[in-house]
Amino acid sequence: MTAGLWQHWVLPGIWITLQLTVYSAALATVVAFVAGVARTHRLKTVRFVAGFYVEVFRGTSALVLMFWIFFVLPQIAGWSLVPMWAAVLALGLSYGAYGAEVVRGALNSVAPAQREAGVALSFTPWQRMRLILLPQAVPEMIPPFSNLLIELLKGTALVSLLGIGDVSFAAYLVRLATQSSAEIYAITLVIYFVIAFLLTRGMRALERKTKAGIGRRPDPGIGIMRKLDIRRTTETAVPTSAGGGGA
Repeated sequence: MTAGLWQHWVLPGIWITLQLTVYSAALATVVAFVAGVARTHRLKTVRFVAGFYVEVFRGTSALVLMFWIFFVLPQIAGWSLVPMWAAVLALGLSYGAYGAEVVRGALNSVAPAQREAGVALSFTPWQRMRLILLPQAVPEMIPPFSNLLIELLKGTALVSLLGIGDVSFAAYLVRLATQSSAEIYAITLVIYFVIAFLLTRGMRALERKTKAGIGRRPDPGIGIMRKLDIRRTTETAVPTSAGGGGA
């Protein structure tokens, strides 16, 4: 792949993919927290509306929703979005519905005694949420949020069908220009992997920070070095005799 193709197509495609991921993730996070908190509201009407949103957007295709926002919405509302923001809106609403269930589950996992303590201290519902529930629930949300973020990154490839020049669309153009499928798609896979790896490391660091903020130690790693340490400890341990030797 020539340097010109890399400079004019692939590098801008990486930048567009990063923008799509960041903007869509920001929208999805806001939607997830609003809908997730609403799912735990004491009013049945609020829970119903939030649950309806979650079920609808979890049960529809993000690609079809993207097409609907870009092609159908202008005919209904009389105004249109540029492809970039139509894609961000579709991805943010779709993945926000999945994130809402993560928020709901994490909030419900907080011990009931914590809620009762807030009531005993005469905290308002907002104070209980801000000072008691969220600080304990957020660390539990981060691992599933990390998975959703990686899925969102890979889901940005759908925007190429709207003509947005992300990494996937750039790879397609380069393949047409060079007739070299193996090289360009191998490079594309590596690009997605590197971005996903960096996002995963960042979310892991955020998880450690949030757990430290409430006095909890992060879970130990389960990587290769951790496994080697466990094996070395097991091999060097002195086995206990099965029979009790007497003098």
